[in-house]
Amino acid sequence: MKQHLQSKQIALMGMLMALQLIVTRFLALETPIVRISFLFIPTVIMAMIFGPWLTGIGSTLSDFIGIFLFPKSAPYFPGFSLSAFLTGVIYGHFFYRKEITLKRVIIANVLVTFIIDLGLNTLWLYMIMNKGMWALLPTRLVTNGIMLPIRIIVIYSMGQKNVLTQKINQYVIK
Repeated sequence: MKQHLQSKQIALMGMLMALQLIVTRFLALETPIVRISFLFIPTVIMAMIFGPWLTGIGSTLSDFIGIFLFPKSAPYFPGFSLSAFLTGVIYGHFFYRKEITLKRVIIANVLVTFIIDLGLNTLWLYMIMNKGMWALLPTRLVTNGIMLPIRIIVIYSMGQKNVLTQKINQYVIK
């Protein structure tokens, strides 16, 4: 499927990428093994508008830009960029040109939580820190157990707001 971006869509993609960067780099609570942020909000909005592949690419670019402009104590690790891409693809698959149902929101977030957050991101941390994977998992399980229902409630609520979905539909790539 060939997609043509209008200039306002490119500008919107840039603004959502900037919002991802701000939420991740400046508004997140972080420890070496856990990050609590609301990165999912701009990612889901991007997914609703641009679909899985462009959201994956935009999320990956946002991750690259964030790492190079605002580095943290850890060096760049490409696994987290892959996680950002896959998260965008998953959200895009479930929310692009689709009604935001509770079932769809739950499935998307369970996949992101278990495959990306608890699976891949824990693996990346294990590879970087050389700590036992099972030592990292309990803290990550608690954090993700708290964040999963929050994500579900926020995303489902976003999808039920007619004003938001009408505005988003103005920018959806045809």
